[in-house]
Amino acid sequence: MVHSWKKLGFAGLLILGISVSGYSQYMMDKVQAMPSAAEEKAMEQTKVDSEIAVMKTNKGTITLGFFPDVAPNHVKRFKDLSREGVYDGVHFHRVIPNFMIQGGDPLTKDPKAKRGDHGTGGSKKPDLNAEFNKRSHVRGTLSAARSQSPNSANSQFFICVKETPHLDGKYTVYGQVIDGMDVVDAIVSVKRDNRDNPLEPVVIESVTIKERDK
Repeated sequence: MVHSWKKLGFAGLLILGISVSGYSQYMMDKVQAMPSAAEEKAMEQTKVDSEIAVMKTNKGTITLGFFPDVAPNHVKRFKDLSREGVYDGVHFHRVIPNFMIQGGDPLTKDPKAKRGDHGTGGSKKPDLNAEFNKRSHVRGTLSAARSQSPNSANSQFFICVKETPHLDGKYTVYGQVIDGMDVVDAIVSVKRDNRDNPLEPVVIESVTIKERDK
């Protein structure tokens, strides 16, 4: 049965076992789960690409669309590494609430690598030149992680969990989450150490590049 919260009132909520504070949190979560106008615009802009990426993690599945019209080399790199299996088994090594989750370092799946070295590695491919563009860092943005050099992006990426305008024009935006932001939110909420590395491994099990449903 679908209940009308307004008609139920306080007593009705208690009968259903839902406190007012619990309902308030429920509504806040509901609002957060709804894409903003900026997110919807970014999702729409990914339709220039006929392909999407399906990223399966041990926390759930994240589906990504791309912006080859503004960052073709970064999109190609992500797809190439995905098809080559480079991301399979890689961990999200940095999670910061109200900011982003970061992954893509092959070192994180090497059992011989020290935990403190997570985030310092990359693929065997050459670094990419920056493709800074006018796309904004909104909630769900897929962007290229790099060192201090603008032209040092390689395999690592991050996904924003909230709008982050101070990164605009400084990092290459090349995609957008089109489904699975609840999974991104779950990942960013895991317990972490003082380097923001999850205490419990958050693993990318596979990334599959496939044709977008028509």
